[in-house]
Amino acid sequence: MRALLLAGGVSMIITLFGTPAFIWLFKKLRWGQFIREDGPQSHHTKHGTPTMGGVVIIFAAVSAYFIAKLANFETPTISALLVLLMLVGLGLVGFIDDYIKTHKQRSLGLGGWQKILGQGVVATLFAVLALNFPSSTGLTPASTHISIVRDTNIDLMMFGSIVGVGLFVIWIYLMVASASNGVNIADGLDGLATGTSIMAIGAYSVIGFWQFNQACGSVIENIASCYNTRDPLDLAVVATAIVGALAGFLWWNTSPAQIFMGDTGSLGLGGALAALAILSRTELLLVLIGGLFVIVTGSVVLQRGYFKLTKWRTGTGKRIFLMSPLHHHFELKGWAQVTVVVRFWIIGGLSVLSGIGLFYFEWIYG
Repeated sequence: MRALLLAGGVSMIITLFGTPAFIWLFKKLRWGQFIREDGPQSHHTKHGTPTMGGVVIIFAAVSAYFIAKLANFETPTISALLVLLMLVGLGLVGFIDDYIKTHKQRSLGLGGWQKILGQGVVATLFAVLALNFPSSTGLTPASTHISIVRDTNIDLMMFGSIVGVGLFVIWIYLMVASASNGVNIADGLDGLATGTSIMAIGAYSVIGFWQFNQACGSVIENIASCYNTRDPLDLAVVATAIVGALAGFLWWNTSPAQIFMGDTGSLGLGGALAALAILSRTELLLVLIGGLFVIVTGSVVLQRGYFKLTKWRTGTGKRIFLMSPLHHHFELKGWAQVTVVVRFWIIGGLSVLSGIGLFYFEWIYG
């Protein structure tokens, strides 16, 4: 418990009091946001606002985690290090994307295939490492079983070791790409992705602590729901470090934002969210916990799919929404930006609560 409080508190202090220095630095370096001409008119005033704030979040979360471990004379676990690998690795991909945008003053940074390659390299490295480093009881950080609240009977290794590992890498990539792109798409209004990420990643602080208390070999090992995951308490610690960093950053990122997290933050946070789901054996539960990210990503898929379908059938493309992602649709309908953000936070919070509720119900009664 001490490590949890220390990790969250230190990371929040770093971003809360350190972000102004980064804002000043990014202005000096001219790392300002480029605004699309076809976006909502209200966004044009944001042109030049410092971006790449994800650097602050990642620095704070990583620093706070190691400070908490040192203060408690504990060794970092492989599971927590894998989450940080995903956070930093995808953050680096996002940083390159952001740098190209700010340097060339355009809305497109890395090309689609370049971003896929970057995500693929990080996801593959994560997948390979996650199947190694077994504990003294033979438990590896990740499992080749598809999981919801715990591992199901669907084991990718049933197709053979070589094919199974290949399928596992593909599965991990799909998880990582979906989560990172989901957070990236939600990062379109001041504080929207930050606030929603606090709730979603915070859910894994709760899940990790719960799994630690229910672990086989604990004082309550006789319960029917006894089930082991690798390093659950440390997963909770690293999740709390990220949440603390986001909470301090939100002070400066809320409307009117003085700094944006950029792709550096959104891709890194999405990767960390996917890693937490994989390592806690709650992969498919992420659909509920990250429900808002699913909704906004789905709105983009629906918009593009419907436009292409109607253009193919009638020659004229039609749209379902005034603009996608969905939050821009409501902006164009006249909702104030703060109204959209708060209402979407409510949806995100309800999604997280439903995910935690399902986790608890299945763990106890499943």
